[in-house]
Amino acid sequence: MNLFRTKTVEQSIADTDEPEHRLRRELSALDLTVFGVGVVIGTGIFVLTGKAAGVQAGPAVAVSFVVAGIVCGLAAVCYAEFASTVPVAGSAYTFSYATLGELIAWIIGWDLILELALGASTVAVGWSGYFANVLDTIGITLPKSIYTETPSITQPNIVAAAIVLILTGVICLGIKISARLNNVIVAIKVAIVLFVIVAGLFYVKASNYSPFVPPSGSPTAKGATATPSLLSDLGFSSGSFGVAGIFTGAALVFFAFIGFDIVATAAEETKNPQRDLPRGILGSLVICTVLYVAVSIVVTGMVKYNQLSVSAPLAEAFRSVGRPGFADIISLGALAGLTTVMMILMLGQSRVFFAMSRDRLLPPSFSRVSPRTGTPVRVTVTTGIVVAVISALVPLSELAELVNIGTLFAFILVAIGVLVLRRTRPDLPRAFRTPGVPVLPIVSVLASFYLMLNLPAATWIRFVIWLAIGLVIYGFYGARNSRLASRTAAGGAPDVIDLRDAPDDGATRANAADGADGRSRSRRH
Repeated sequence: MNLFRTKTVEQSIADTDEPEHRLRRELSALDLTVFGVGVVIGTGIFVLTGKAAGVQAGPAVAVSFVVAGIVCGLAAVCYAEFASTVPVAGSAYTFSYATLGELIAWIIGWDLILELALGASTVAVGWSGYFANVLDTIGITLPKSIYTETPSITQPNIVAAAIVLILTGVICLGIKISARLNNVIVAIKVAIVLFVIVAGLFYVKASNYSPFVPPSGSPTAKGATATPSLLSDLGFSSGSFGVAGIFTGAALVFFAFIGFDIVATAAEETKNPQRDLPRGILGSLVICTVLYVAVSIVVTGMVKYNQLSVSAPLAEAFRSVGRPGFADIISLGALAGLTTVMMILMLGQSRVFFAMSRDRLLPPSFSRVSPRTGTPVRVTVTTGIVVAVISALVPLSELAELVNIGTLFAFILVAIGVLVLRRTRPDLPRAFRTPGVPVLPIVSVLASFYLMLNLPAATWIRFVIWLAIGLVIYGFYGARNSRLASRTAAGGAPDVIDLRDAPDDGATRANAADGADGRSRSRRH
């Protein structure tokens, strides 16, 4: 059994055109960019600045955001090359399958399933709190018992589960409807973020920026403590203020950037993936980085870093300058932000699950596409129910950082995959090429790994346990039922064709690849 067997790029593209597995191509470059902004900008822009500035970086939290943005940017150009070369659902899973082999692809696919499920569940719990706050401002009070931040079997978070199921229904209606809803909500939340930035500028005091990089041991924000990282556990740095604090802060605010990579999961639903995917991935990342840096500069200029509220820095900053009404606007922006984050995380998870199911590493029944809506309804409903149950019953505070380590791990594999595919398939047409190869992908790997080291040791332990569980499942199911393994056993390895002869259009390229694969089509079913 060859656990590192790879699936050719041509076969990956050909599989997207099978009638029972064909997703509808509805998205433009603008839709993808708004998807990226929609999933990246959540409460992080309103909340994470408080802890990162008050505990770890001080006013230099703006630099932390830049560092995190650069690390994401290094990964983004790698994603852009892969997404334009292999425009197939599954993101890092699909890219790894084409370069590093089936076992690595399974590992990253299993990792993404956890990352996106936990991310959506965590966001749903946060959404329920903001929803209750917004209702409270108009005189409607919800019982605390139905939107608790620490749900359990005896006290479930009913509000969180409800919004997850509602958004699951929206996703099932089709990618076009999901994109339209996302465009409207993103417009609202970006307008609120810009309002906060402009309004806050009138209350900035230059003295609050001094010292810009507080020395290690400086007083932290009241009621806040720095979370120890693996590096600090090994005795390398405290991670609280000083230059080291900037990088520890970057590891924390990195959570606010998670999501741009999910744009790649919509590759099969993009009209012109070779052109539009790089634009959507890179464009959304640039927009979000600019907004994050601007907000962090404003909030640390309004309030001294060690006096910031860790839980609600922007809202408390406006209250401190006599503008409590702005806090309600911020709550509305956070609610809008979390709505799109949740929806796109769930959409991304369903597409990864769909891709793994189509490859039969997971049960193939989940890869059926509804002919009416052009979406994988079965897998969407299944993942929606799972996320709803988790958000309703499971306290997630200790597990949330698994989302960070999972994403960074995916970044590492994608960067390595770019190097591998450049060496093994230099002939492939690439609408976007990562600059500075091999240096830039190697720097991306090192930067992502460094940020992983800034996460707590407990997160590493939980991550390894989850991957071990995945390996057991792969050994008992995936490796035995893999579509690629069946083809290899039947002697039906797909032909390698030259995609450069096909027009630069995603659907046309898929059809071209499908023609070369026609002889093996009958053996698959």
